[in-house]
Amino acid sequence: MANNVYTVRQVNTYIKNMFTQDFMLNRIYIKGEVSNCKYHTSGHIYFSLKDESGTIACVMFAGQRGGLSFRMKEGQQVIVFGAVSVYERSGAYQLYAREIRLDGDGVLYERFQALKRELEEMGMFAAEYKRPIPRFAQTVGVVTASTGAAIRDIMNISARRNPYVQLILYPAQVQGEGAKESIVRGIRMLEKRKVDVIIVGRGGGSIEDLWAFNEEEVARAIFECQVPIISAVGHETDTTIADYAADLRAPTPSAAAELAVWDYAQYAERIQGSRRKLARLMRQKLELCRMKEKELRVRLSHLHPEVTLRERRNRTVEMEDRLRRIMEYRLQSEKHRLAILIERLRGVSPLEKLSQGYAFLEKEAEEGHSVVRSIGQVQKGDRLSVYVRDGRIQAEVTGIREEDYE
Repeated sequence: MANNVYTVRQVNTYIKNMFTQDFMLNRIYIKGEVSNCKYHTSGHIYFSLKDESGTIACVMFAGQRGGLSFRMKEGQQVIVFGAVSVYERSGAYQLYAREIRLDGDGVLYERFQALKRELEEMGMFAAEYKRPIPRFAQTVGVVTASTGAAIRDIMNISARRNPYVQLILYPAQVQGEGAKESIVRGIRMLEKRKVDVIIVGRGGGSIEDLWAFNEEEVARAIFECQVPIISAVGHETDTTIADYAADLRAPTPSAAAELAVWDYAQYAERIQGSRRKLARLMRQKLELCRMKEKELRVRLSHLHPEVTLRERRNRTVEMEDRLRRIMEYRLQSEKHRLAILIERLRGVSPLEKLSQGYAFLEKEAEEGHSVVRSIGQVQKGDRLSVYVRDGRIQAEVTGIREEDYE
């Protein structure tokens, strides 16, 4: 009996080998409804497939995510290709997915992927062709159904953000036969109206409901339009060809309205803030100018011609006083020197000598008068003029006698 006892691991391994050796379970397609879908932080996707009879656990590892071209969500009908195997640790079997595609919508989805690749190769989705959305649009064109929730959301958001922006609606058919032609006409009509920006979109729905926005004619009309276009098709998880061709994608019509219509209250507040800042800067500038004006006034008062003239007048007076003092000093000095010279001249002056009792002799002759300095100059009988302090005496030489006074 002991020979028939196995460990849990042995049993799980045996069962796993049975699954591995089964060719059908290694390459199997299973369809069902997605439930309990969880995107793990590691990149793995854990979910279940269910139908009316039961449930099977599934996992798609991060390395196999290339086989998934859309984001999975609850309730989707999908076809999963992969292998059924046993997880030995828990002893439970599960489907290891390699490829997942939508069921029912699969044909449309394949058409969507093919057209997307074709238009992308043609460059219609290239970033260099995207036009910027005007920051302050005055007229906003809207291509959508006139009775849908999308236009109501756009109108409400626009009225709340800026009641001065004009909305122009083209009531397009957005679903069913003739929808793509209606959308194209709406884009071209609003382009002729020369609106500032166009919103093209509708509310959410299935891939069949949104298919008009996956048509090549709509994509070309968006790409060729000279007016910037915002696409707003479905909900955030819905993606259409129009989203790729548009200049900007909005996740919802409400978000498109917020992107297209600028917030008047916000800019009004910014303007008020700018006015307050400008007023404050003006006050500071005026105060600075007043201080500068006072400084310049003081400087000007020092540089005023009257001040300069007053200073120069004072300097002239000082120079006059200085010159007068110098002249008086020079005059006193010259007077003193002159007095000295006068005294010195007085000592050698003939008149001074005469006043002291001396006499000055001149010999009278026909050829003229000559000063007599020696007895050798005169002879007996010569006529002489004798000058004394108060006059002249006429005399005649009656005799000559030599004297030695040394």
